[in-house]
Amino acid sequence: MDWRWEGSAQKTESPMLQERQVILEDTDEDGISESLQLLQIDVDCEHREKETQPTGSAVWCSKNVQRKQRHWEKIVAAKKSKRKQEKERRKANRVENPGNNESGLCPQHSKRYLRSLTKEKLLEAKHSGPRLCIDLSMTHHMSKKELSRLAGQIRRLYGSNKKANRPFWVCLTGFEADSPLYEECLRMNDGFSSYLLDMTEDDCFSSFPLEALVYLTPDSEHALEDIDLNKVYVLGGLVDESIQKKVTFQKAREHSVKTARLPIQEYMVRRQNGKNYHSEILTINQVFDILSTYFETQNWPEALKKGVSSRKGYVLQDSVE
Repeated sequence: MDWRWEGSAQKTESPMLQERQVILEDTDEDGISESLQLLQIDVDCEHREKETQPTGSAVWCSKNVQRKQRHWEKIVAAKKSKRKQEKERRKANRVENPGNNESGLCPQHSKRYLRSLTKEKLLEAKHSGPRLCIDLSMTHHMSKKELSRLAGQIRRLYGSNKKANRPFWVCLTGFEADSPLYEECLRMNDGFSSYLLDMTEDDCFSSFPLEALVYLTPDSEHALEDIDLNKVYVLGGLVDESIQKKVTFQKAREHSVKTARLPIQEYMVRRQNGKNYHSEILTINQVFDILSTYFETQNWPEALKKGVSSRKGYVLQDSVE
């Protein structure tokens, strides 16, 4: 059967329709239905392309827009190139200076392996390492701002302990699960519930033998000389706004617990400043950094230099000259 187009429709047909006509003329009756379907699909596609084609005003962009677009593309390309160069530089530096890795771990190890190694070191400290207790039984009257600062100090302390070659085993005492401080720690510290440390609602005086406790307080008369693995060193969980004079010292005296202070007076001197401000009161994470550094180096000046900032008004004796 032949199919023919009549009249003006034959004159106005598109080249694509003419091509479809040739195909139809060579098709038998069994393929007519399929050919007509293909023809209809092509025609529909042409109409949709014309309808969706943007107008000239949509395609046109001002020179200013084009200039900004090119400028932005250059910025993106420059950032990518800089990141690539920095990555290559760090890689080359690790190869040339493998001993500069602070953690002492091989940078080629996977993150899973490093996490496993950190976990192993912390669990080993639980059985054979020095012990640090944070007394959180004095937080009931602290404001939300003070609790947030304390939660941040706990996070920084734990982070420093994870990086230490010889970590401490940390215990949070007087720490109630439904307390505002606990909720603040969960909010501010990612993965706080999985921290490798001990938490108990009991205070430090009932959690450990009294003869094993050494309460670190700046009001003590005795300077800390060394870190004893048989002792538990206690830090009062307070922030600057909440500190009242001799609070932790009096608390330790009430329970007949030994006290000690950091040897700041023995290795540091007061520096003259405009406000004549000098303070030995440090945050718990600063005190921990001092203890951790001393435990690794056995060097008090080096440890104090790391934890006591110049804003406290103290400098090492050797640096006065």
